[in-house]
Amino acid sequence: MTTEMASAAPLSKIKSRIRRAMGPWGVFVEGFLKNPVMVGSIVPSSRQTIAKVLGPVDWDNTKLFVEYGPGVGTFCQPVLDRLRRDAMLIVIDTNPLFIDYLKRTITDSRFVAVNGSAADVEEIVRAHGHEKADYVLSGLPFSTLPPGVGPAIASATHRVLRKGGAFLVYQFTPRAGDFMAQFFKRIDKGLEWINVPPCFIFWGWKDEEA
Repeated sequence: MTTEMASAAPLSKIKSRIRRAMGPWGVFVEGFLKNPVMVGSIVPSSRQTIAKVLGPVDWDNTKLFVEYGPGVGTFCQPVLDRLRRDAMLIVIDTNPLFIDYLKRTITDSRFVAVNGSAADVEEIVRAHGHEKADYVLSGLPFSTLPPGVGPAIASATHRVLRKGGAFLVYQFTPRAGDFMAQFFKRIDKGLEWINVPPCFIFWGWKDEEA
Protein backbone atom coordinates (compact mmCIF):
# COMPACT_ATOMS: atom_id res chain seq x y z
CA MET A 1 0.00 0.00 0.00
CA THR A 2 1.39 3.39 -0.97
CA THR A 3 1.76 6.25 1.48
CA GLU A 4 -1.01 8.16 -0.32
CA MET A 5 -3.41 5.21 -0.04
CA ALA A 6 -2.57 4.68 3.61
CA SER A 7 -3.25 8.31 4.47
CA ALA A 8 -6.45 8.41 2.39
CA ALA A 9 -8.08 5.51 4.23
CA PRO A 10 -8.21 7.19 7.70
CA LEU A 11 -9.36 10.44 6.06
CA SER A 12 -12.23 8.62 4.37
CA LYS A 13 -13.26 7.07 7.69
CA ILE A 14 -13.20 10.45 9.40
CA LYS A 15 -15.40 11.94 6.65
CA SER A 16 -17.86 9.05 6.99
CA ARG A 17 -18.08 9.52 10.76
CA ILE A 18 -18.69 13.26 10.41
CA ARG A 19 -21.38 12.64 7.77
CA ARG A 20 -23.16 10.11 10.02
CA ALA A 21 -22.98 12.46 13.00
CA MET A 22 -24.53 15.34 11.03
CA GLY A 23 -27.25 13.14 9.52
CA PRO A 24 -29.20 14.51 6.54
CA TRP A 25 -27.84 18.01 7.11
CA GLY A 26 -24.30 16.74 6.54
CA VAL A 27 -25.31 14.97 3.33
CA PHE A 28 -27.15 18.09 2.13
CA VAL A 29 -24.15 20.37 2.75
CA GLU A 30 -21.74 17.94 1.11
CA GLY A 31 -23.99 17.64 -1.95
CA PHE A 32 -24.27 21.41 -2.18
CA LEU A 33 -20.51 21.91 -1.99
CA LYS A 34 -19.87 19.27 -4.67
CA ASN A 35 -22.36 20.71 -7.15
CA PRO A 36 -23.87 24.05 -6.02
CA VAL A 37 -25.25 24.83 -9.51
CA MET A 38 -27.73 21.94 -9.23
CA VAL A 39 -28.83 22.62 -5.62
CA GLY A 40 -31.32 25.42 -5.10
CA SER A 41 -30.38 26.29 -1.53
CA ILE A 42 -28.20 25.10 1.33
CA VAL A 43 -31.24 25.42 3.65
CA PRO A 44 -34.06 22.86 3.22
CA SER A 45 -37.58 24.14 2.54
CA SER A 46 -39.81 25.06 5.49
CA ARG A 47 -42.95 23.16 6.50
CA GLN A 48 -45.00 26.12 5.35
CA THR A 49 -43.41 26.00 1.90
CA ILE A 50 -44.03 22.26 1.61
CA ALA A 51 -47.68 22.64 2.57
CA LYS A 52 -48.26 25.53 0.14
CA VAL A 53 -46.53 23.84 -2.80
CA LEU A 54 -48.46 20.59 -2.33
CA GLY A 55 -51.77 22.28 -1.49
CA PRO A 56 -53.41 22.14 -4.97
CA VAL A 57 -52.60 18.44 -5.58
CA ASP A 58 -55.59 16.11 -6.09
CA TRP A 59 -54.17 13.19 -4.13
CA ASP A 60 -57.16 10.89 -4.65
CA ASN A 61 -56.48 10.88 -8.38
CA THR A 62 -52.69 10.81 -8.30
CA LYS A 63 -51.05 7.60 -9.49
CA LEU A 64 -47.59 8.93 -10.30
CA PHE A 65 -45.82 11.85 -8.63
CA VAL A 66 -42.34 12.85 -9.85
CA GLU A 67 -39.80 15.09 -8.13
CA TYR A 68 -36.67 16.68 -9.60
CA GLY A 69 -33.76 17.44 -7.28
CA PRO A 70 -35.05 15.83 -4.07
CA GLY A 71 -31.82 16.46 -2.16
CA VAL A 72 -32.08 14.62 1.16
CA GLY A 73 -35.83 14.15 0.85
CA THR A 74 -37.38 17.27 2.38
CA PHE A 75 -40.50 16.79 0.23
CA CYS A 76 -40.35 13.00 -0.10
CA GLN A 77 -42.01 11.98 3.16
CA PRO A 78 -44.72 14.68 2.99
CA VAL A 79 -45.56 13.44 -0.52
CA LEU A 80 -45.58 9.79 0.59
CA ASP A 81 -47.78 10.68 3.58
CA ARG A 82 -50.39 12.05 1.17
CA LEU A 83 -49.99 9.56 -1.66
CA ARG A 84 -52.37 6.66 -2.31
CA ARG A 85 -51.19 3.20 -1.34
CA ASP A 86 -51.20 2.06 -4.98
CA ALA A 87 -49.39 5.15 -6.30
CA MET A 88 -45.69 5.79 -6.95
CA LEU A 89 -43.19 8.55 -6.20
CA ILE A 90 -40.19 8.76 -8.54
CA VAL A 91 -37.41 11.18 -7.60
CA ILE A 92 -34.65 12.13 -10.05
CA ASP A 93 -31.30 13.69 -9.13
CA THR A 94 -27.96 14.01 -10.91
CA ASN A 95 -26.11 13.82 -7.59
CA PRO A 96 -25.39 10.16 -6.66
CA LEU A 97 -24.71 11.21 -3.06
CA PHE A 98 -28.33 12.27 -2.60
CA ILE A 99 -29.70 9.20 -4.43
CA ASP A 100 -27.63 6.83 -2.30
CA TYR A 101 -28.81 8.56 0.88
CA LEU A 102 -32.48 8.38 -0.15
CA LYS A 103 -32.25 4.71 -1.08
CA ARG A 104 -30.77 3.96 2.35
CA THR A 105 -33.24 5.99 4.39
CA ILE A 106 -36.61 5.64 2.60
CA THR A 107 -37.90 2.08 2.51
CA ASP A 108 -41.45 2.75 1.28
CA SER A 109 -42.30 0.36 -1.57
CA ARG A 110 -43.94 3.25 -3.48
CA PHE A 111 -40.63 5.14 -3.61
CA VAL A 112 -38.12 4.99 -6.48
CA ALA A 113 -34.90 7.06 -6.58
CA VAL A 114 -33.15 7.51 -9.94
CA ASN A 115 -29.69 8.94 -10.55
CA GLY A 116 -30.27 10.81 -13.80
CA SER A 117 -31.33 14.01 -15.51
CA ALA A 118 -34.76 15.61 -15.28
CA ALA A 119 -34.54 16.21 -19.03
CA ASP A 120 -34.88 12.42 -19.43
CA VAL A 121 -38.08 12.23 -17.38
CA GLU A 122 -40.12 10.67 -20.20
CA GLU A 123 -37.76 7.71 -20.53
CA ILE A 124 -37.51 7.32 -16.75
CA VAL A 125 -41.30 7.33 -16.33
CA ARG A 126 -41.75 4.73 -19.08
CA ALA A 127 -38.98 2.57 -17.61
CA HIS A 128 -41.04 2.31 -14.41
CA GLY A 129 -44.26 1.25 -16.12
CA HIS A 130 -46.03 4.58 -16.65
CA GLU A 131 -46.85 6.69 -19.68
CA LYS A 132 -47.75 9.93 -17.93
CA ALA A 133 -47.21 11.64 -14.58
CA ASP A 134 -49.98 13.39 -12.66
CA TYR A 135 -47.69 15.96 -11.02
CA VAL A 136 -44.04 16.92 -11.29
CA LEU A 137 -42.34 18.85 -8.49
CA SER A 138 -39.09 20.77 -8.93
CA GLY A 139 -36.79 22.79 -6.72
CA LEU A 140 -34.02 22.90 -9.34
CA PRO A 141 -32.46 26.39 -9.64
CA PHE A 142 -33.59 27.23 -13.19
CA SER A 143 -31.73 30.56 -13.21
CA THR A 144 -28.32 28.89 -12.70
CA LEU A 145 -28.70 25.81 -14.89
CA PRO A 146 -26.45 25.55 -17.96
CA PRO A 147 -27.82 27.25 -21.11
CA GLY A 148 -30.66 25.29 -22.71
CA VAL A 149 -31.15 22.90 -19.78
CA GLY A 150 -34.03 24.81 -18.15
CA PRO A 151 -36.17 24.97 -21.32
CA ALA A 152 -35.37 21.31 -22.10
CA ILE A 153 -36.61 20.26 -18.64
CA ALA A 154 -39.75 22.41 -18.88
CA SER A 155 -40.54 21.02 -22.33
CA ALA A 156 -40.02 17.38 -21.28
CA THR A 157 -42.14 17.99 -18.20
CA HIS A 158 -45.03 19.37 -20.24
CA ARG A 159 -44.91 16.32 -22.52
CA VAL A 160 -44.82 13.79 -19.67
CA LEU A 161 -47.73 15.31 -17.74
CA ARG A 162 -51.25 14.04 -18.27
CA LYS A 163 -53.91 16.54 -19.24
CA GLY A 164 -55.09 18.19 -16.06
CA GLY A 165 -51.74 17.59 -14.36
CA ALA A 166 -49.37 20.25 -13.07
CA PHE A 167 -45.72 21.26 -12.82
CA LEU A 168 -45.07 22.45 -9.24
CA VAL A 169 -42.01 24.67 -8.93
CA TYR A 170 -40.50 26.46 -5.93
CA GLN A 171 -37.64 28.93 -6.46
CA PHE A 172 -35.88 31.87 -4.86
CA THR A 173 -36.13 34.07 -7.95
CA PRO A 174 -39.14 34.60 -10.26
CA ARG A 175 -37.22 33.54 -13.38
CA ALA A 176 -38.62 30.00 -13.32
CA GLY A 177 -41.93 31.43 -14.45
CA ASP A 178 -40.25 32.60 -17.66
CA PHE A 179 -39.07 29.08 -18.51
CA MET A 180 -42.47 27.60 -17.70
CA ALA A 181 -44.43 30.20 -19.69
CA GLN A 182 -42.99 28.84 -22.94
CA PHE A 183 -44.92 25.60 -22.43
CA PHE A 184 -47.65 26.20 -19.84
CA LYS A 185 -50.46 28.59 -20.76
CA ARG A 186 -51.91 28.73 -17.24
CA ILE A 187 -49.53 29.40 -14.35
CA ASP A 188 -50.70 30.17 -10.83
CA LYS A 189 -48.21 32.01 -8.61
CA GLY A 190 -47.58 32.30 -4.89
CA LEU A 191 -44.99 33.46 -2.36
CA GLU A 192 -44.05 31.88 0.96
CA TRP A 193 -42.31 34.27 3.35
CA ILE A 194 -41.68 31.69 6.08
CA ASN A 195 -38.70 30.15 4.29
CA VAL A 196 -34.97 30.89 4.05
CA PRO A 197 -34.91 32.77 1.74
CA PRO A 198 -38.58 33.57 0.95
CA CYS A 199 -39.80 31.28 -1.80
CA PHE A 200 -41.58 31.95 -5.11
CA ILE A 201 -44.04 29.18 -6.02
CA PHE A 202 -45.45 28.35 -9.45
CA TRP A 203 -48.13 25.84 -10.48
CA GLY A 204 -48.07 25.30 -14.25
CA TRP A 205 -51.23 23.49 -15.36
CA LYS A 206 -51.53 21.31 -18.45
CA ASP A 207 -55.15 22.17 -19.14
CA GLU A 208 -57.51 19.67 -20.71
CA GLU A 209 -57.77 21.70 -23.91
CA ALA A 210 -53.98 22.16 -24.26
